[in-house]
Amino acid sequence: MQNQEIDFLHHNQSAWNKQALEQNEWSKAVSTELIDDARKGIWEVHLTPKPLNKEWLGDIQGKNILCLASAGGQQAPVLAAAGASVVVFDISEEQLKQDEWVAERDGLLLKTVQGDMTDLSIFEDESFDIVFHPISNHYVENVNPVWKEAYRVLKKGGVLLASFFNPVVFVADRNPKDIEEGIIRPRYTLPYADLKDLDQQQIDRKLENREALVFGHSLSDLIGGQLRAGFLIEDYTEEMQPNPRFLIDRYLPTFMATKAVKLTRENS
Repeated sequence: MQNQEIDFLHHNQSAWNKQALEQNEWSKAVSTELIDDARKGIWEVHLTPKPLNKEWLGDIQGKNILCLASAGGQQAPVLAAAGASVVVFDISEEQLKQDEWVAERDGLLLKTVQGDMTDLSIFEDESFDIVFHPISNHYVENVNPVWKEAYRVLKKGGVLLASFFNPVVFVADRNPKDIEEGIIRPRYTLPYADLKDLDQQQIDRKLENREALVFGHSLSDLIGGQLRAGFLIEDYTEEMQPNPRFLIDRYLPTFMATKAVKLTRENS
């Protein structure tokens, strides 16, 4: 089938390059003033729209942090300015350029690496103290390799901080008339995939507009997948969407985030 022949990974790379060049919300680099504040110990980062509880990060001074699929000149430069040793890993070279630009502008030491979030083979085992992974894994077909690779590259006792959408956002029909009338009409089953669930005209429109193709993973993979990879989920939070895109966003928290720990003993 035509849909199965689409290289969604390459397409999504191109889509995010476009987003970065257009300076979308997740591609606007932080200011020098914000970096200066971070150097003074005044800073915040985001897994979800609200600032992250810093207890999830702990003391980051000198810690090795992998910002996974987290380029855009926002989180990584702040963590670097606050004292961490940061590597930014992302599929979009234009997103990575934002981090490089901030680092050069403000004299920060951080490294950028381009690649697919499901394959971290460029990094050795137990290389990082923290993997910081804001909402992005709905751009890959299978999320389980993300968790397995994060577990592998973390040191024992290391922490994975990850966020994702409640998969319920992918279930409803997006008919504008239903939205106007306040109707939530279930149409799609999970796991969701644009390439599986949209008709060819809708897919072609996304391809032509260089809009990213998305996947809605099940909670069994989003949360259960972390457990199967070996993590202990130590904390969890959820948050309402401040700018609802779908009707369901108005009724329940659709941002989800987990703090998962790689146990110090494999048999713990």
